[in-house]
This record gives sequence, structure tokens and C-alpha cells, in this order.
Amino acid sequence: MNVIWRNCICRLRQGKAPHRCQSGVHPVAPLGSRILTDPAKVFEHNMWDHMRWSEEEEDAARKQVEENSATRVAPEEQVKFERDANKYWDTFYQTHKNKFFKNRNWLLREFPEILPVDQNSKEKVEESSDQVGSNFSSMQRTEMDCQKSRVSSAPWSEERSNFPNQDLEEHSKGPGKTERFPGSKATFRILEVGCGAGNCVFPILNTLRNIPGSFLYCCDFASEAVELVKSHASYSEAHCCAFLHDVCDDGLAYPFPDGILDVVLLVFVLSSIHPDRMQAVVDRLSRLLKPGGMLLFRDLGRYDNAQLRFKKGRCLSENFYVRGDGTRAYFFTKGEIHRMFCKAGLYEKQNLVDHRLQVNRKKQVAMHRVWVQGKFQKPLPWTQRS
Repeated sequence: MNVIWRNCICRLRQGKAPHRCQSGVHPVAPLGSRILTDPAKVFEHNMWDHMRWSEEEEDAARKQVEENSATRVAPEEQVKFERDANKYWDTFYQTHKNKFFKNRNWLLREFPEILPVDQNSKEKVEESSDQVGSNFSSMQRTEMDCQKSRVSSAPWSEERSNFPNQDLEEHSKGPGKTERFPGSKATFRILEVGCGAGNCVFPILNTLRNIPGSFLYCCDFASEAVELVKSHASYSEAHCCAFLHDVCDDGLAYPFPDGILDVVLLVFVLSSIHPDRMQAVVDRLSRLLKPGGMLLFRDLGRYDNAQLRFKKGRCLSENFYVRGDGTRAYFFTKGEIHRMFCKAGLYEKQNLVDHRLQVNRKKQVAMHRVWVQGKFQKPLPWTQRS
């Protein structure tokens, strides 16, 4: 990391301002606006934006990853981490409750698609953005078509449909057949996958409750996490349905039919899933979206500081690690995300790598953070090719 940091400072002194690429195009209004131009001021702020690495810096990070990946976890141990994944996360939330992660108040600025696009909601977005107090800025979206794969839409399973909620309405399933599900009256529906203790849920709910017709679903496969959300003072069954769900179980029913969601939010969740199961998860989530619906993604990027800090013997497979508490983490490239989501039949609207410099001013330490962010849309029927 010393090599990476030293090269970064050198480039700043040479006046080479870093920049970010978005789907291969330089955005007009890129994420974040705090640029480090004077290395002497590095400890004046907690985060610096647009810290794009040189080839030498990336090579140093690659070598560090090769070194910490040389010794792999034994196959019999890996089985345990996969089998008991929910138990490790349960223990995590039993230990930390809702104190570990901060509320992601940047969500509404980063992903304005979370809210309905009408004049009333636009005004509400502007009001809520003023209250968020984040140094994140909205990103300009760019168009990039993906090769489309056929998306099958399985009929909604009737099992496990008894999810308690005050806002229930009959759902037509054909002549003489009706079912009820949470949020039936809603005209705009969001699902957050892997909600944890609600660090995304409640910033969203605080705005959604002012927008008629909107409803939020949220799920996690750790029962402790779901209970933390439900016990929160801001949780309301009139606006939200939190439920226990393992997204890796393709046969497990959701408490609503396929094809009704406007937004699926997948933030720092996919990285905790075994790489061999990721594609099936994304395929299933794609089927939940209505035509024109958006899947919003943010997760760990390749050579993030968290990946470089793993010790030998913590690597499960290439770029996939297990932490000391048994939870796991994968580190993505932009290309991997492109292929995975396009294969699920979604069009790429945004796909970028977010390089930042995170600073601990008290300890006088600077760390490179790398995240991947994307926005993917389910095509409308008339845009699909046979």
C-alpha cells in the first residue's frame, strides 16, 4: 500500500488530476466533488473523490492480492462457511445490533430512481436531498445496450403468502381466483435485498411515507436482522414489509408476485454470496421487476483496501475471502457486473468504478477504497427482440 500511496501523491504533484469512467464515457457530473490537488492537505478531510490509480499502483495492489491469496481455506472448512452463512450473520447482528453500519443517507442522491418520477415526488426528492447532508452528488446516467438473454417469468407461488400487513388488497389470479399480498394498493414498489439492521430501509421510509402509493419490501436471511428492522420505532406495516428470505433459494416464494417491482436495491449484498450462486440470484431478482423497472447496485470493487488487508489463509477462491467472524466478501470488477446483469436480461444504464481515498485523521492513515456501482433496467416489451 505504501507504493500505491506514494505514487498517488507523485501524480498529484505532477498535476495529473484523476478522473472516473462511467460505462466508458466521462460523466459531466461525476459522483463526488472533493478532489485532492495538494498532498499536504490530505488529512484535512475524511474522504477524497476520483482517486484513479496508475498502472504501477494497480500492479502493486495485484501483487498484494496474489500474496494474500496464495494459501486457501481447506475445502472442508469452506463447506461450513457456505452451509452456516446465515448463522454467521445472525451472530454478527446479535453482537453489533444496529450500531455497526451508519444509515446510508446518500441513497436518495445516488439513486434518485428509488422514488417515483412524477412532479410531486420530484419536489419531495429535492426537499429530502436538502436534509440528507451528504457530500455525494447525483450522477449523470448514460445509455449502453447489453445483449439480451431471455427472461422467464415464473407464476407467483401461493405458499408462504401469509405475510402480516395492514395494507392488503385482493390480487387477481384469473377468473374466480384471488390472493392478497402486502402492498397490493401500492403503485410504486421497492425491494431492498439484504436489508441488515435497516441502514437503507429507514432513510428510504422517511421519504416514502410522504409519497402516496409507494411501498417498501425488505428482506434478509439473518432472522436477527429482520427482527431489528421490525422493532425499530420508524417501522410501519402500512409502508413496509420486512421478511426473512434467502435469495440463494430459487424455489422460495416472495410475499408478492413476480413482475411488480419498480426498483430492486442490491447494496453491499451480492459480495457476501458464493460466486457460483451469484448469477442465479441476479436472474431471480430480474424476474421480480416490471418492464422498465430498475436494479440498483453498489458493492466492493477489486483491490479495495479491505481486500488488500486480508491475511494469508483467509482466501476461499479467487477474490473471495472469509472474515474472522465467518462472513464472506467478494471483490468485483466492472466487467463482471456487466456480464452478470446483462445475462439476466437487463440493460446497462450505468456501470462505474468509484475510487476514493478514505482518511483517518486521528491516526494519520490514508486508505484506497474501491466500489463498483451500476444501474440496470428491465427492457420494455417493445424493446425486446425475439
